[in-house]
Amino acid sequence: MTSTDMTFTFRPLDPLKDAELLHGWVTHPKAAFWMMQDAKLEDVERAYMEIAADEHHDALLGLRDGVPAFLMEKYDPAHRELVGLYEPEPGDVGMHFLTPATDTPVHGFTKAVITAVMAHLFEDPATRRVVVEPDVRNKAVHALNEAVGFVPEREIRKPEKQALLSFCTRERFVAATGVAA
Repeated sequence: MTSTDMTFTFRPLDPLKDAELLHGWVTHPKAAFWMMQDAKLEDVERAYMEIAADEHHDALLGLRDGVPAFLMEKYDPAHRELVGLYEPEPGDVGMHFLTPATDTPVHGFTKAVITAVMAHLFEDPATRRVVVEPDVRNKAVHALNEAVGFVPEREIRKPEKQALLSFCTRERFVAATGVAA
């Protein structure tokens, strides 16, 4: 099985039904940059119930063959996460994604996930640019971001971390991946 054989679908996250699954994902040491290492199940439920109720933030599960395979969040950076830290443009969409730890890694899986996430975001014609703000220490995600067309702009200070503000336009995504968007 190669990453090119992978197809994903998306469904809205159910904060109560999916909380146990998510709890295992976000508290695993691999998910240290998710900053929920010490979260209890109720903390995960509460965090995702808040997202579900927020008109500017959505959480989706990425499914592979109908089975939850990763988490994706999209948000409006003019209203969440980056307010006051950069000048948002029309069509900006913020994004986070998490692939869970596994005992049976598949080569290319995480790159296939970020490519699918980006393609999903660009399915909306109103999306002109995707914005991310990963921790500056998260070198693995910086490499993945670059592979799908992100260009770092600058470091910014968020309350919880020093972040690398990066942008990916539809054109850069298509040029980097060959995926129509």
